[in-house]
Amino acid sequence: MTAQAKAKWLRFLVLIIGGGTIYKLANLKDAFYVPMQEFMGLSHTEIGTLLSANAIIATALFVVGGMLADRFDTRKLIPLGLIGTGSLGLYLATFPGFNMLLIVFSLFAICADCIYWPSLLKAIRNLGDDNEQGRMFGFLEGGRGVVDTLVAFSALGVFVVMGSGETGLKSAILFYSLIDIFAGVLTWFLLSGGKTQPAVQQGAGLCGLLEAIRVPGIWLVSFNVFMVYIVYCGLTYFIPYLKDMYELPVALVGAYGIINQYFLKVLGGPAGGYMADKRLKSSSRYLKWAFLALLPIMAVIMLIPKGNSFIYAGMAATLSFALIVFTMRGVFWAPMSEVGIAPRITGSAFGIGCLIGYAPGMFAYVIYGSILDHFPGQQGYDYVFSLMSILAVIGFLVSSLLYRAVQQRAPLPCVEALAQT
Repeated sequence: MTAQAKAKWLRFLVLIIGGGTIYKLANLKDAFYVPMQEFMGLSHTEIGTLLSANAIIATALFVVGGMLADRFDTRKLIPLGLIGTGSLGLYLATFPGFNMLLIVFSLFAICADCIYWPSLLKAIRNLGDDNEQGRMFGFLEGGRGVVDTLVAFSALGVFVVMGSGETGLKSAILFYSLIDIFAGVLTWFLLSGGKTQPAVQQGAGLCGLLEAIRVPGIWLVSFNVFMVYIVYCGLTYFIPYLKDMYELPVALVGAYGIINQYFLKVLGGPAGGYMADKRLKSSSRYLKWAFLALLPIMAVIMLIPKGNSFIYAGMAATLSFALIVFTMRGVFWAPMSEVGIAPRITGSAFGIGCLIGYAPGMFAYVIYGSILDHFPGQQGYDYVFSLMSILAVIGFLVSSLLYRAVQQRAPLPCVEALAQT
């Protein structure tokens, strides 16, 4: 391996460290959904409202974040987002009231989704050539899954050691916060030795945004991400589903949540990248068929008998569904190269993509949570899972349009014109 290749993969590993830690606090529900209800006094709807507040601010600022990523050095923005997130977590550990929780979760969005995420995506996009984008983003998702799993299980261990009660939850939040701050400091020093980005002229961010808007394919990529993400949001509700319908012990609820939300990234991200790049030769083509594969698995989930005797069948079916979703998450940004996004406007392109693609976070959790609160028990879960199936069908149609556009590009005249400007 050449020195240049070694430096490339070192930067990649450094970026993965931050990518696997920054969303732990905003997504505390992944491992601690039930403790949040018990010790913070939050209902399904209130947890959904916090997540939606976070997503609303994030969605409003994604384009701003993309412009910042094109305007400023990402080596400075990435550590700033991590340290800011960890600092907010220190306050979250005091268990403030619901109104203050809304503010904290909104500020999480500024640090993680505006300052950090578009900068990370741009950094990853610029590390790889066009023919390895599926693998780069797949390995990003897989690497994040490794870090996610290790950090989340460590936090769960802190929770258990500290009594699995209110003190345990506060200690787990403090653990997440300190990890974020440490990752930010580490990233600052380890990335600071890299090649400095070229200076960007004033107004370049806005020009890049206007240029990106004129690339037709970006809109199909964005709506495709939207459909993957709205189905992904539903994975959260497999956690209370197993507890309510299969009597999964509380001690195992957190472990299942970590596996469901984090560990599957380890398998799903690289698997999706491999299938997209090596087997189907197209990320958009892979996403099309992956949406379709979700439907029979969801049918199995809904048909498995309920009760403690079938708990392993329920876990296996829900984890299989989640695994496919994570293969899709691993490559859903890769079509950016297939539709001809120029590297110089990558930050702005990802800002637009995030604005649309992550928009379900504004409302999906509230919708899913409200359904479960209004229709307790099996009926509510049937409604939620049926809705996820319908959305998967729509996702199949959107991905089919995206793949057709990629096939017809060859290349798009407007992209050639932009490349010459």
